[in-house]
Amino acid sequence: MLIPARWEALLVTLVLRTVLIYFFVLVILRLMGKREIGQLSPFDFVVAIIIAELATIPIESPRTPLWLGLVPITVLAVLEIGFSYLALHSRRLRRLFYGIPQVVVAHGKLVPEEMRRARYNLDDVTAQLREKGYPDLTQVEFAILETSGELSVIPREGARRDHGGPCLAGHDGLPRVLVMDGEVERENLTAAGRDEAWLAAELAARGLAVRDVFIAMLARDGSLFVQPRREKRQDFVK
Repeated sequence: MLIPARWEALLVTLVLRTVLIYFFVLVILRLMGKREIGQLSPFDFVVAIIIAELATIPIESPRTPLWLGLVPITVLAVLEIGFSYLALHSRRLRRLFYGIPQVVVAHGKLVPEEMRRARYNLDDVTAQLREKGYPDLTQVEFAILETSGELSVIPREGARRDHGGPCLAGHDGLPRVLVMDGEVERENLTAAGRDEAWLAAELAARGLAVRDVFIAMLARDGSLFVQPRREKRQDFVK
């Protein structure tokens, strides 16, 4: 079936616009630098989203002049490049636009104040530590939440990534969080082959009740790490 001439012309226009905008955005992103592609800060992320939205305008509306999409994209790129150069010479601007890294684990213990400031919950911390190969909190000397949202982990001396090994009898082999923010994680407790009576006894031996615990983790070897909710933490270098 033959395509009507007007549809054929529209198709060619859409293809040409798409190709042009594709290469234009590619050049703009290249000019903005590799940092924006590989490591997006909140500021960069907002710019990338706006550029993506602006790029679709001339493609979705063939009758819309191309410059209505290209000019705003160019302005955003100039602003981004300009602010990047300013940030190179001003720590205050860097802190304003990109934020600062935050230490969420120090000397093997969580830092609740920094976690609250970053709105970073216990599930976030334990999940990212597992991704880095350190499911046991006691293996970590420092964990730093970078401005990109990635978690950098500095292990304790002698600590190694968990690749398996001897585990507690009845345990499924995975370090488990048994108490999180004053609440018992019953599924994890069952998987670890323990019950609430055992947990209560262990906490009582430390002078604590479940409600007093910020986090309690059972390691592969059966050792129990407990951090109280209210604890004076040691100072550390930021």
